[in-house]
Amino acid sequence: MLPHPVYNFSAGPAVLPDAVLRTAQNEMLDYNGTGFPVMSMSHRSDVFMSILHHADQDLRTLLDIPRNYKILFMQGGASSQFNMVVMNFANGFRRVDSVVTGNWSSVAHKQMGKLSDVEIHLAADGKAYNYLDLPPANTWDTSRHSAFVHFASNETVNGLQYGTLPEPGADMPPLVCDMSSDILSRRINVRNFGVIYAGAQKNIGPAGATVVIIREDLLERCCKRVPDVWNYQAHVGRQGMHNTPATYPIYIAGLVFRWLLAQGGVAQMETVNALKAAKLYAAIDSSGGFYINNIRPDARSKMNVVFSTPSPELDHCFVQKAGNAGLKMLQGYQSVGGMRASLYNAMPLQGVETLIGFMHDFQRRYG
Repeated sequence: MLPHPVYNFSAGPAVLPDAVLRTAQNEMLDYNGTGFPVMSMSHRSDVFMSILHHADQDLRTLLDIPRNYKILFMQGGASSQFNMVVMNFANGFRRVDSVVTGNWSSVAHKQMGKLSDVEIHLAADGKAYNYLDLPPANTWDTSRHSAFVHFASNETVNGLQYGTLPEPGADMPPLVCDMSSDILSRRINVRNFGVIYAGAQKNIGPAGATVVIIREDLLERCCKRVPDVWNYQAHVGRQGMHNTPATYPIYIAGLVFRWLLAQGGVAQMETVNALKAAKLYAAIDSSGGFYINNIRPDARSKMNVVFSTPSPELDHCFVQKAGNAGLKMLQGYQSVGGMRASLYNAMPLQGVETLIGFMHDFQRRYG
C-alpha cells in the first residue's frame, strides 16, 4: 500500500476512472457470463456487436450526435486521420485549408500534403502569436472552394484551446476538427462539423482506438481509388467491421461512456473541468511570478495546463519531488519543457487541489 494517493497527470495515455477500471477488473476473465474475456472474443459475435452498439448509442447521447452522422471506432491513432481526411475528402478539389495553432496541428499540416497533390493552404498560423494565443476563426483565410478546413480544438503540448469553437460561415468549407484531447470535456454542437476525430487515449479510453464522426453527405466524396482500409465509406458500409477493430479499447470506451452518463453527462463534466482549471490557473497567477504561464487567458486550455518555474533546474526539481509526493507525469513535452498538468475528465478535483497544495509548499521552500 502506498503512503499517499497517486494522481496521474499524463497527457496520454491518460488517467481512467477508477469505477471503469474496477469493472474491467471484475470482467477480465469472464465477461457477462460468457466464460472468456472481451479481448478473446470474436469481433463478429453477438456479444461484441452488442458492446459496439451500446458504445455507439451512448456516445450519440453524450454528444447529441444527429442520425445523419456516422460513428467509426478505427485504429491507427489520430495521426492516421491527418492523411485519411485528405485522401477521402479532397477528391476533385485543388485546395485544403489548414489552421496551425501549435504542435499537433503543425504536424497535421505537414502530413496532410504527403499523399496528395492538393495544395495544403495555411489559413492561419499561431506562430504570429508565438503560440501564446489563437487566431480567431473570423481571421482564417479560407475558401468555400476548398475541400475542408482542418484545425485542432485543443493543443496538448502548447496548452491552448478554443474556448468558443468556430462555427461554419457562408464562405467556409466543412470543418474538420482534431478533438483528441478535449472531446467529451464540454458541450459541442456536432452539427457545425463535417468531421470530428479523436484518439481514445485522453478522454475516451486506452490507446488503440480512434473515434471518427462523419457527416453522411461527405461520404459521397470518398475517393474510390483509396484502399478500403483507409476509405471511410468502406468502413461505414461494413458497420466498422472492414477489418478486426480494437475490441478491448472499444469495450473500455463503452464503460467510460456509461460512467460519463452516470456522472451527469458532458454538461456536468464541463462544469467540473472549468472549476479544476480555474483553481489551477489561479494558483499559477497568484504565485507572484514563481509559476509562469504566458498564454492569453481566453486561450488557455482547460485540459492541459502548462507552466514553469524560473529555471529549468527548478522545473526538474519540481517534477521529481512532485512524483515522490504521488503527483505523477507532470513533466512538460520534450520540445517545450516545464510542467504540464492534464486535467481530463477522470482527474478528480481532489487531485488538482493536492497539486495546488504541493505547489504552495514547493514555492515556500524554493521561492
